[in-house]
Amino acid sequence: MDIHSRRTNATSLRKTKPTMCQHQPPCPTADSADREAAQPVAHHPEQGWSLLCNGVLLFEDTGELLPDGQIIAPHKPLGTHHIATAA
Repeated sequence: MDIHSRRTNATSLRKTKPTMCQHQPPCPTADSADREAAQPVAHHPEQGWSLLCNGVLLFEDTGELLPDGQIIAPHKPLGTHHIATAA
């Protein structure tokens, strides 16, 4: 196998990487707005993180690390003392 063939095969493998989710119906993908609804495949509350079947690393502070390396800042809901109500 020459160098060009190996490079082409490596590129093809990256593009066809299988998903970790085997659920039916499948869990939301990592680029879906509801990606946090995917099933956990590893859960480590003592370390503060969970790995979801769509490849998202979800942290206890609600921050996320997506499979492509994108970082999603924590987005905890505001506490009730920050919520203003109309009078």
